[in-house]
Amino acid sequence: MATISVQDAPSTVTILKQTPQLLSLMTIIRDVRTQRGDFVFYSNRIIRLLVEEGLNHLPVEECVVSTPTDLSYAGLKFQGKICGVSIMRAGESMEQGLRDCCRSVRIGKILIQRDDETAEAKLYYAKLPEDIASRYVLLLDPMLATGGSAIMAVDVLISKGVPEERILFLNLISSPEGIDAFAARFPKLKVVTGFIDQGLNDKKFVIPGLGDFGDRYYCL
Repeated sequence: MATISVQDAPSTVTILKQTPQLLSLMTIIRDVRTQRGDFVFYSNRIIRLLVEEGLNHLPVEECVVSTPTDLSYAGLKFQGKICGVSIMRAGESMEQGLRDCCRSVRIGKILIQRDDETAEAKLYYAKLPEDIASRYVLLLDPMLATGGSAIMAVDVLISKGVPEERILFLNLISSPEGIDAFAARFPKLKVVTGFIDQGLNDKKFVIPGLGDFGDRYYCL
């Protein structure tokens, strides 16, 4: 297994600071004994951290406002419009975290399913904002394994006119293989991840991982 450290990660990849809080949250959601309610709660906390970090990578411009004390404040404001796009269904778990940070944010959806035998991705559905080409896109999916689904999702976005450099991919846990494949295919696209795991097993699942994120978030 070829684990990627923070120092060895591609320059386009940001790994959340490995604080005791983050590692404690990761431990809870990885634990097979964690019940669904706790899994959802603590996953949502990590998702919020990812969204906050992702927003730090969006461009800003200078802005001067007047304060209630009749003085001016030279600050910053976001440059341009954003939207979220979730890779169904697990990616939908990250939508609320984005809405909590960005009021009235528009959300698109892409359905891609992986063949369990070949591990290849297939596109089934895409519903995106009509003006998505003019927006910065936060692509949402909790797990990056082989990278097949995420790569296909980015291809869909690019085909709709979204420049590669305007896409930011947020995920909780990545594999080194997925990170390398993604960076090689899209050298201008930024990735924000919570943790880079050891690698993939023979079934192309991230290990040690946390199992099927969608099942644990929605079903168990």
